[in-house]
Amino acid sequence: MKTVEFKNKVAPLRRNLKFKLSKNDADNWNPAGVPFTQFMNALSIFFPAGEKFFIDSVHNYRDKITDPRLKKDIQSFIAQEALHTREHLVYNEALIDAGFPVDKYMNGVEKLLKFAQKILPNHIQLAVTISLEHVTASLGHVLLKDPQIMEGAEKGFKNVWYWHAMEEIEHKGVAYDVWNEVMPATPYRYIARVGTNVLVHLVFWSLVVPFHLGLVRKSGELFNVKAWVKCTNYLWGKPGALRKISIEMLDYFRIGFHPWQQDNRDLLENIDQFAEDVTAEYQQASA
Repeated sequence: MKTVEFKNKVAPLRRNLKFKLSKNDADNWNPAGVPFTQFMNALSIFFPAGEKFFIDSVHNYRDKITDPRLKKDIQSFIAQEALHTREHLVYNEALIDAGFPVDKYMNGVEKLLKFAQKILPNHIQLAVTISLEHVTASLGHVLLKDPQIMEGAEKGFKNVWYWHAMEEIEHKGVAYDVWNEVMPATPYRYIARVGTNVLVHLVFWSLVVPFHLGLVRKSGELFNVKAWVKCTNYLWGKPGALRKISIEMLDYFRIGFHPWQQDNRDLLENIDQFAEDVTAEYQQASA
């Protein structure tokens, strides 16, 4: 099946960015408070094993892709995800050095995904990927669209999230285009996509919540009501990061859904300058 083309689609590019992250800022890098900071940290736990799973699920179909542009986009997708893996390992190492049980959580995620690769057929693994890619791209959109979420945050951690958010948007349609090209246009393609999506969300959020609570407990803020109120407001009130992605999560159930139906290229306008600034800052810090 011919890959659907959108005029607003952008080509992902490999950017070898590195970040200096300190364990001293691990649970307080965002002025929104410890619970919100630890929510973002809990998300980082999933990326090293998760990005590798994404790469493998797309790589399974690499030889079946005939569209030249998509083949090139797949190469860039794999390169971007590999670098995301590397930098989130650095990120998570800062959390481990600060005394948080992130290594235990990461091992659990890795075992779960390896088990999934053993028991799930390749097309369902790809369906898992396109579901989670939609989540990460949607979260990336919110982070970049509303500066309040990262306002006043420690620069190193903030830049990791901004970089990741930009590139998740940049390659948000790649795995989905692979899905559309390799899966016959039958009712099963839709059923498999949305059915897997439901299961993915049940499993993903059932892990995020205990990881989040565990990190906050280790910070000694589990019963800080004021901090939890602020976190809840940031996630569900104003700015409401999770509230804002809820509609996009439902949008995924449309029969004709495609990630690039949401044109958010404007959020990538400064990506080249951002990359140059981050590289200069890292080189200066490493000198």
